[in-house]
Amino acid sequence: MLKDKFGRTINYLRLAVVDRCNLRCTYCMPENGLSWIKQEELMTDEEMLRICSVFTELGINKIRITGGEPFVRKNSIDLIEKISRLEGLSDLSLTTNGLLTEPYIPQLREFGIKSVNLSLDTLDEERFFKITRRKGYHKVIKTLESLIEHDIKVKINTVVMENQNIEDIIPLIMLTKSLPVDVRFIEEMPFNGNDKDILLNWNHSKIYQHIREHFPDIQKLTDPKSSTSYNYKIPGFMGEVGIIAAYTRSFCGDCNRIRITPTGMLRSCLYESGGVNLKDEIRAGKTNEELKNTIISTIHHKPKDGWEAQQSGLNAAQIHQSMATIGG
Repeated sequence: MLKDKFGRTINYLRLAVVDRCNLRCTYCMPENGLSWIKQEELMTDEEMLRICSVFTELGINKIRITGGEPFVRKNSIDLIEKISRLEGLSDLSLTTNGLLTEPYIPQLREFGIKSVNLSLDTLDEERFFKITRRKGYHKVIKTLESLIEHDIKVKINTVVMENQNIEDIIPLIMLTKSLPVDVRFIEEMPFNGNDKDILLNWNHSKIYQHIREHFPDIQKLTDPKSSTSYNYKIPGFMGEVGIIAAYTRSFCGDCNRIRITPTGMLRSCLYESGGVNLKDEIRAGKTNEELKNTIISTIHHKPKDGWEAQQSGLNAAQIHQSMATIGG
């Protein structure tokens, strides 16, 4: 069992399988994209599988596949299947933008994936194009419908952005009235791939007040341990509503997560500047026991929270790196 110096048990790994994405969302990257990582710098399937196996042996029982967009990686469905077979893994989930996902949903269900986080910032096709700079809204909706049809739990992730999608908050919540989906509103973060600072006006508190104005009977739920979201229920609605204080970082106290970037960097906090590169360790010939010692040491020094992590070394360029490169 992995623990950090604050006594927190770490059992949740977020694995970014690729940095590339087929969208260009304004809050994630510049309009023309990024300087993508060279193929030889990315982890191979074998390296990812070995790293995941080492982590499950250390007590990680939950893995989330992220990107970039996971399905942009060639044959990513084969990698997902192999990871799903790891002994000790009890929860395998996925985060996707939904553009390429729909054909793979029956296989995901077969592999035991019971939950998918679907990025969707608007229910308006025109605003979808403005935010993502790409077409594909109807593909995402088809993915949503297919996930529900295949009895896979859907959590819709919506980044709240002033002057872009505030008018979508209430319509998105209305999805939870008759559909078994949860909608989670996320504070915008500075990881946008350019030098644009954010002035966070729509924080957790303002988002909640906006929702309460429309649904005054909204009820606070008991948040599960290590939950990143503050969770709510509107009486009579099938789904739930969550608010993630991703920028104000008020959920760090019982954090159970670590992440691996597409290049193999182990980051114990999203706001951390460095980390150790497990891919390089593998390519240097390190044994699994040596990898375990490296992981145990790194996790032991996991920062207390995102503010401490940021103060310990993130420079201006790092705070504005794209979320796609760090496993958003």
